[in-house]
Amino acid sequence: MSEQAAPAAAVAAGANDDERFMALALALGRRGLGNVWPNPAVGAVIVKDGILLGRGWTQAGGRPHAEIEALHRARKDARGATMYVTLEPCAHQGKSPPCADAIVRAGIARVVSALEDPNPEVAGKGHARMREKGITVDIGLGAEEARRTHAGHFTRVTLGRPHVLLKLAISADGKVGLAGRKPTAITAEPARGRVFQMRSQHDAILVGLGTVLADDPQLTCRLPGMEARSPVRVVLDAHLRVPLATSVVATVRETPTWIFAARSASAMAVDILQQKGCKVFRVDDMEGRLDLAEVLSVLADEGITRLMVEGGPTVAASLVAADLIDAAALIHSEKLIGDDGIAPLEGMPLDALTSRLHARGSEQAGPDTIEMYERA
Repeated sequence: MSEQAAPAAAVAAGANDDERFMALALALGRRGLGNVWPNPAVGAVIVKDGILLGRGWTQAGGRPHAEIEALHRARKDARGATMYVTLEPCAHQGKSPPCADAIVRAGIARVVSALEDPNPEVAGKGHARMREKGITVDIGLGAEEARRTHAGHFTRVTLGRPHVLLKLAISADGKVGLAGRKPTAITAEPARGRVFQMRSQHDAILVGLGTVLADDPQLTCRLPGMEARSPVRVVLDAHLRVPLATSVVATVRETPTWIFAARSASAMAVDILQQKGCKVFRVDDMEGRLDLAEVLSVLADEGITRLMVEGGPTVAASLVAADLIDAAALIHSEKLIGDDGIAPLEGMPLDALTSRLHARGSEQAGPDTIEMYERA
């Protein structure tokens, strides 16, 4: 190898290492999805001379932060090392001290950060503080994937609402249910398992009262060892007609249930549901249809960053009409429902949703195909 080629090869090797370790940080960060709200699910790794010294991800409830976890594992070996982190380290005193200060004290020499944090309390201040202390800070590696992972945090900070994923299970003839809203299984077991996994990565899952009455769903993560990762269950019930015997109310002590009602809803019904353990929120409504923008704003105020919507066609159509869907998971089944089945979006074609989003790819789940969409 020539003397001129050697430095170029070294730079390429270094770049490959950067990509590899950032990919690891992103994978670690995703472990916290659905379990760390209201904080973002950050991942961090510390490396020196190609050796991994420490790794971390945001812990349950949002603390400790990923950077602190990684520094704790690296200990004194962190001096002179590089930290790869999926979001700008915080620079403000919150419920824990600033991560940027901890990185400086540990003697980290270089920080590779995927994204600047849009939170006004951070917004470049963490990067600036580290640079002021002589740390080399590189920003942007892995930004696209990090933006997807932190979509809930970004949406809550910038728009004041959670990031919203709509899940629809659609039959081969384009239906989502039987006539009369009778319950039926559209997808096979592998796809249902994938849905449970999606639920575990969201802070809350939302349905309308119609879905509760028709299906009596549990809305939990029924995978071995994943029950504790079940999201908060959110039910839209303007007039508080949800029966107390339904799963979402009867199991509220195991998995939280939040119910949104109209401001005119019965005070007695509110008291009964609260005594059962549900949280009840009142929002504005128009002829019995709740103000969905206000619902999402309240959820954001409560700390929810990632919301999964699972039904039904009325709720889905209302969210599409209000342009409040950020991503969609469309699970296409080989099963036929029939011409009298229920369409995915009440009163509008499916492309009213898909035309607003960008197709991100698909995956196979047994006989079913899952198509993913997101905002461009």
